[in-house]
Amino acid sequence: MRPVYFCAVFIASLPGTMAAGSMDVAPSSTTFSHPKTPDVTVVLDIKGTFSPGALRQMQKEAGDIIGTSGIDLGWRLRDDISGGTFNDLVVLTFKGTCVLDPTPALHDELGPYAFTRVSNGEVQPFGEVDCDRVANSIKGAMYGDDYSKSDLLMGRALGRVVAHELVHMLTKSGRHAHEGVYKASLSGKQLISASLPLTALDIEQLRQEHRTH
Repeated sequence: MRPVYFCAVFIASLPGTMAAGSMDVAPSSTTFSHPKTPDVTVVLDIKGTFSPGALRQMQKEAGDIIGTSGIDLGWRLRDDISGGTFNDLVVLTFKGTCVLDPTPALHDELGPYAFTRVSNGEVQPFGEVDCDRVANSIKGAMYGDDYSKSDLLMGRALGRVVAHELVHMLTKSGRHAHEGVYKASLSGKQLISASLPLTALDIEQLRQEHRTH
């Protein structure tokens, strides 16, 4: 199965709305806790459906990946940010069905898993994730009893897509790595593999950016 690319760049001239430009790559029952102010708070704007189990796994996966740089992630739903105190905010919109079902994959539907906004050549702290494309990609890599772990695998895949976009946002860069989760393209198999970390260079760049704040 071919990798799905998710980091093509679209440049906008005006930052007026979240639809200005792009850089490619509601679980009401979910409880979010905030024991301390995290380094970066990820605001989730969920437009479609999301499995609470997959959501928790996504948070864990993205948190573990980005956490290797020493940056602590926090999570909020969009309706849960008023009156809060934050060190740094990024916003991710999730569209489509963020729940894995057993229907066959549509192999002819290739496109970006996600993108990060770019305006006037500058990377913005706004992105969007296409859950349907993520799910479609990983189905082609699943077999046997994988569907009994659908929440874990969907959450793992989404966590890696989110981590990829967060590196763009936090380093304010459109570059990509030659390996690891920050590659320009990732296959469904890579999205659900046992491990897909950042490279040492990616970790150092995140640390350097974090030290400047």
